[in-house]
Amino acid sequence: MTVTETTDTRTDTCAGPPQGDRRPDGKDKYTISEVAALTGLTAHTLRWYERIGLMPHIDRSHTGQRRYTNRDLDWLALVGKLRLTGMPVADMVRYAELVRAGDHTYAERFELLKATREDVLARIAELQGTLAVLDRKISFYADAGRALASERA
Repeated sequence: MTVTETTDTRTDTCAGPPQGDRRPDGKDKYTISEVAALTGLTAHTLRWYERIGLMPHIDRSHTGQRRYTNRDLDWLALVGKLRLTGMPVADMVRYAELVRAGDHTYAERFELLKATREDVLARIAELQGTLAVLDRKISFYADAGRALASERA
């Protein structure tokens, strides 16, 4: 079972709607180097994600090479968004564990994501305050620059 599978008919794909086939020929298997190129993550990071339980159950070819699917890419897209929120890696791993555990963990997943959302909103408010300060400073220097230019003219 991959990280994004659940037991109910209402599946939680975790990363939103499927992105569709990423390859023109419709294949759904990617090597680690292809995934690195598609995601911007390094092969080292992808192997680390697998080791810590964030990307478990990556299929392997008969020669042992990792084979990622489009669902794995969707999961990596979600992980990327969670990283942008500032969610600690331990919480991302916990979320992955909850997804793998099944639908009975919806309440815990809800609470984890809700707390992360509240953190993001607080950061947005903080950044809006910072932006207001920058806007005031930019306005001050623009006005001062115009005044200085008019004095010299």
